[in-house]
Amino acid sequence: MSGLALKATPSLAERVERLLLLTQYKRADSAEDREAIYELRYRAYLREGAIKPSAVKSFSDEYDSMPNAWIFGVHIDERLVSSFRMHVSTPEYPDIPAAHVFPDILNPLIESGKIIIDPTRFVADDAATRQYPELAFVTVRLAALATEYFMADYVLATVRAEHQAFYRRVFGHRVVCPPRPYPTLEKPISLLMVDHRTERDTIARRYPFFQSTPAERAALFDRPARAKQRTAA
Repeated sequence: MSGLALKATPSLAERVERLLLLTQYKRADSAEDREAIYELRYRAYLREGAIKPSAVKSFSDEYDSMPNAWIFGVHIDERLVSSFRMHVSTPEYPDIPAAHVFPDILNPLIESGKIIIDPTRFVADDAATRQYPELAFVTVRLAALATEYFMADYVLATVRAEHQAFYRRVFGHRVVCPPRPYPTLEKPISLLMVDHRTERDTIARRYPFFQSTPAERAALFDRPARAKQRTAA
């Protein structure tokens, strides 16, 4: 055995932390930024067989322009590598995409005033996914930031069956409805949900890289005349 000490394999947390040093989250407010994301979505969904080919090679929907929608691009070395969209259901802006597919489950919660984060349109560049195996954690970290900023009660995951395991393992989501047809997508989507207040401490302990500062959250989510942050009691 060599006298040189063997270097321990970096943990998941260490690998994600290193990738975060190279990562920039950019809120897509401009038409140019959004179009780049729509083109990334198209390539990702077409590759998975979730949509049919289109001559415009761009994928967007009416939910992108809702006042309680936040669309983000994830950039590494100034390159767009993934994207994430979130809607926030509040008493002021209750509508979210998932409620159009699962109204029987979500409308009672929305009507009771619960704050719900509805993440959708998680897409990534194929080459970047291979280059950065931790990219999924860096991208979904945005949902963790939104959950803290808005002090959400519930976080949803509307995903295909093969993606359920990731959300159940990482966030503690549970399946609350089997797959149903989802607008604009070729494959059915199931509804998963997690009670943030129940799982918050467990998630923070297992995945410390999901933690953030108030300044980081404000830089991403503060904007006028949109869904507002809930004031802490």
